[in-house]
Amino acid sequence: MTLRNLGFYLRGRLSRGVSRLANARAAPLTAVPLDAALRAAGAPLPLVPLLEGRSNAEREAAVAAYLELRGVPFVRHRFTTFEGAGENFGVDVGRGDRLLVLVAHHDAVPGSPGANDNAAAVAILLTLIERLAAAPPSRLRVRFLFTAAEESGYLGARAYVADTPLDRVLGVLSLELCGIGDSVAVWDAGVETPFLAAVCRALGGLGLAADADYHVVGRIPVFGSDHRAFAAAGMPAYGLTAVPRREADALRSFVFNPVRSALTHLVRRPPPFDTYHTRRDARETLDASALDLVIAALGAIAAELE
Repeated sequence: MTLRNLGFYLRGRLSRGVSRLANARAAPLTAVPLDAALRAAGAPLPLVPLLEGRSNAEREAAVAAYLELRGVPFVRHRFTTFEGAGENFGVDVGRGDRLLVLVAHHDAVPGSPGANDNAAAVAILLTLIERLAAAPPSRLRVRFLFTAAEESGYLGARAYVADTPLDRVLGVLSLELCGIGDSVAVWDAGVETPFLAAVCRALGGLGLAADADYHVVGRIPVFGSDHRAFAAAGMPAYGLTAVPRREADALRSFVFNPVRSALTHLVRRPPPFDTYHTRRDARETLDASALDLVIAALGAIAAELE
């Protein structure tokens, strides 16, 4: 056990405790019957109920069940540490030896349905697997990684990086809060890299304008995600989030001023953070066009790297 891991453990316990307390008075979560959710396909929004409203153990099992039902080959990565336990799932599409890693965590904080955080991102990747498999890249491998225990200081991603050879990784993107907004933010991207340049070229190639349709922002002080486990191991790795264009200035102020943000939390948080870690994080708040925008962005990034 290192001091760094102890810090992650304590921060994760605090975050989950706050969420459990904040959501304690809400009615019990409800979920669509799993059989019905497993039959959804073709677009990401209908796939959100696969995870929404379920316990973390059920969310984890639902991802595996979905892949198994469709005959998608995947690798299981089970981990157990003093911080917790869980199972990551990896799906590779493509025949190249260079690797693009796309990550979405399948867990949620206590008491939240977890639709935008992070069922929407899981649904996006499950949809993209099917679409990319129809015409797999020949000079690139895309690894779709579904991680456990992100809400515990991205424990699943840290365990995965510690246990898995990751040679020839071109870059990593972790998806967070991808179901609300009409623009894309690439964050924790303070240093220019060839991978970041390729991401920006891909987004520009879609006709998205910098600082309007997509935003590149530096290291965010408090909010983190699975990509940081890869970045700590020396790989170019960033978060990717859908954000409402009209809220861009408010969001910058919110995420780059954590002390003020803690006070703002008592009054108003800008979308998509207004439902973040709350009981209101339900499918009804999501926008299908936001999910489609992220799918288009990821497809363009894979094509640019190919």
